[in-house]
Amino acid sequence: MRKKRRYCNDDVPDDSRQGDNWDHLAYDPEHRLVISVVAGKRTAKNIEKLVADFKKRTNGRIMNLITSDEYKPYKKAILKAYGKKTEVAHTGKRGRPKGSRRIPAKGLIYATVHKTRRKGRVVKIDLRAVFGSKAQVEAAIETSAVSNVINTAFVERHNGTDRNRNARKVRRSYCFSKDWDVHNAMTYFTMYSYNFCWPVRTLRWQDQDERWHSRTPAIAAGLTDHIWSLSEWLSYPALQLS
Repeated sequence: MRKKRRYCNDDVPDDSRQGDNWDHLAYDPEHRLVISVVAGKRTAKNIEKLVADFKKRTNGRIMNLITSDEYKPYKKAILKAYGKKTEVAHTGKRGRPKGSRRIPAKGLIYATVHKTRRKGRVVKIDLRAVFGSKAQVEAAIETSAVSNVINTAFVERHNGTDRNRNARKVRRSYCFSKDWDVHNAMTYFTMYSYNFCWPVRTLRWQDQDERWHSRTPAIAAGLTDHIWSLSEWLSYPALQLS
């Protein structure tokens, strides 16, 4: 944003939001639904904001399976949001007793995608169970309606869709953002309007008369019964989450 990361000075406050910025995205691959997004630097703080917002939007329900890349802050953020506090039993040994710690909630299954690259190309993808056993992860994958392997393909494909809808994110373009507030607003605009206003080809369904019907992610997820126009979406009363 505005200037490349190598030209930013960490000692200059105005440069804190310049350079590389990321879309931290919580995505439902089955319905192609954007659930939560946090734009900004790739930091543990933003990861925690994303996971906390995702939990709030899903009413704290434990997901069948959570996956991500191997960025380390995800594990801590998920444990903070979905873990429970437990006291460590005293051992009776000398020394300061250990304090409380957080453990994963029952049913929490979280796995990461590990990519092996050769000459810059991905040649192998493995799953690594973080919370829950590998058998539990594989069982959760078997119930998936859209994939039989752990991967990041759905998020990566959505990133391509969002670049198509938001020219500010196109690589090597003069349309890159120069102002953080406008960039942030455009990110939320394209991400969330996509849910209600953008028919997704792979979500089409065929009726008994063999006629095809388009669906948006919001229709597929049961949030609405029709494709919204942008004017309808923009004029709909907003609900401010506290």
